[in-house]
Amino acid sequence: MAVISMRITIVSWVFLLVMPAVVVGSDGEDTPTPAPWPERFHAQLYMNLSDGRLQISDLWYDWPAGRNVNLMQKQLGVLLHDVEWDNGTSFYYTLGPTGHCRTMLFPVGIPRRDFMVGSTYLGPRYTDGFLCHLWEKVDFIWYYEDAATRRPVRWDFYDGISTHVMTFEVGGVLEESQWQAPSNCFTDDKDREDPSENDLLPHSLRKLT
Repeated sequence: MAVISMRITIVSWVFLLVMPAVVVGSDGEDTPTPAPWPERFHAQLYMNLSDGRLQISDLWYDWPAGRNVNLMQKQLGVLLHDVEWDNGTSFYYTLGPTGHCRTMLFPVGIPRRDFMVGSTYLGPRYTDGFLCHLWEKVDFIWYYEDAATRRPVRWDFYDGISTHVMTFEVGGVLEESQWQAPSNCFTDDKDREDPSENDLLPHSLRKLT
């Protein structure tokens, strides 16, 4: 079921990406548009997953280099590394004696800086204590941006996963060694793959390009 769910999510993302690049309001008047993401940033994210579990993620976004890293810590779980490249390759791996890796190839690259083009403006909303602008895109994602600073505050997915931005450091850069996937990501040793690994795959902005 996890594999089927993941495939459905990928199809939904691809549908989302090919929508026309316009931003409209319900009344047809000019409306605020989401600020593009900075070329590089580091954000700490608190996520409430749709199955009730909690997760903290460190997101490192590097548009000029065409790469994106999510370091994902589920509550009382194992730290999962998600290294994404703009050629569509993603490495999902854990470290340590029982570490494992899964390599996946997606039909799209990392999120564009302006991935919310094509969204519909829903008006001002208060969330997490901030006055925000809210946009929705094809009933798939709801994106909240601080009206004062234009920093992202929160985004929600259609399936109930909610992401809250705790810190947002423009220009933040991850040390180069952290981008390199371990050697077992480049072998054909299938015995090293965790049979439950699909359950570790993140629900991310991977396909918003």
